[in-house]
Amino acid sequence: MNHLIVPSRNNRESAEFLANLLDLEVGEEWGPFIPVETRNGVRLDFASIPEDDLRLQHYCFLIPEDDFDAVFARLVETGVTYHADPMGKQVGEINHNHGGRGVYFLDPGGNGMEIITQPYEPERRRPTAW
Repeated sequence: MNHLIVPSRNNRESAEFLANLLDLEVGEEWGPFIPVETRNGVRLDFASIPEDDLRLQHYCFLIPEDDFDAVFARLVETGVTYHADPMGKQVGEINHNHGGRGVYFLDPGGNGMEIITQPYEPERRRPTAW
């Protein structure tokens, strides 16, 4: 995958939120987009769209176990509500699914975000870098 467009209430706010959380850089605005490139080279182009056009999207980021504590600490610092399950019933908790750790939350643009350290498929390897 090369890039995808991430709809948002405010493209800059959402791009800066994710970049801060994952310790990434916010790129230069071009056209209607604020880009953030992940460490595996996929660019997320945040685009502001009208509130009525927003639909819940879900983005899951697979990160190395060694990076989880720092990413999670930055998430807690934002004050965003997080939970261990996709239905939001285990508020303030993380999960240990598939032998890793994970957490769900909403970004400022209203998108569902998930951070995991172990893929859902047991035969897949954990990342050592991203």
